[in-house]
Amino acid sequence: MIKIKNVSKYFNTKAALKNINLEIYDGETLAIIGGSGSGKSTLLRLMIGLIQPTSGEIWIGNDEISTMSEAELTHVRLRMGMVFQYSALFDSMTVGDNVAFGLVEHTDYSNDKIKAIVKDKLKQVGLEGVENLMPNELSGGMKKRVSLARAIAIEPEIIFYDEPSSGLDPITTTKIDELIISTQKNLGVTSVVVTHDMASACRISNRIAMVYQGELIAVDTVERFRNIPDTRVQDFFKTLKTDNI
Repeated sequence: MIKIKNVSKYFNTKAALKNINLEIYDGETLAIIGGSGSGKSTLLRLMIGLIQPTSGEIWIGNDEISTMSEAELTHVRLRMGMVFQYSALFDSMTVGDNVAFGLVEHTDYSNDKIKAIVKDKLKQVGLEGVENLMPNELSGGMKKRVSLARAIAIEPEIIFYDEPSSGLDPITTTKIDELIISTQKNLGVTSVVVTHDMASACRISNRIAMVYQGELIAVDTVERFRNIPDTRVQDFFKTLKTDNI
């Protein structure tokens, strides 16, 4: 579904990513982990076309996006859904209008069809009857769910999650993890989750990729990942106290 080939990204003379090679398979959930400043968020921004690599190729299916124009990228992005770190809801819009935003912008669906889709997607994320609420009336966990409903409204092939557990308490984090798992299973989407939360990464993913100081140092299944002898990987587990997961 996604192939990253020999990708490097420099900001002026600083290397944010160095020669990254990674394949993300159709229908899997891949967690990309790493500490602050490791380069994992830069990798996410490259995959959704917000920035371009300094060198290398990024393939979304059969489309190589690294040199695409904004108009061409818009077409590819219709196959993607994005759940932002802080939900990124439009404060001046109702929940229903937030979820409907992509449908209004990119389809010619009737108002009735859009309303039906919004209702269905909110139901899928466990939020029924909240269409007329405003974002400031929602808890942090509810905002994440609305953001996911908006992401899946356009029926994407890929969903990107940027730090989905950020700012949430442990119980709400577990609920969001369960929602990510159920969304992947029910919709058959490919999910890419950028996170610093190793416990969450182990719960939700088929494979884990770790970025360290701009380099991809490990990629493996959850079961094998925890046994990788690299001290940088093991230190990440110890720091987050997830040895008992």
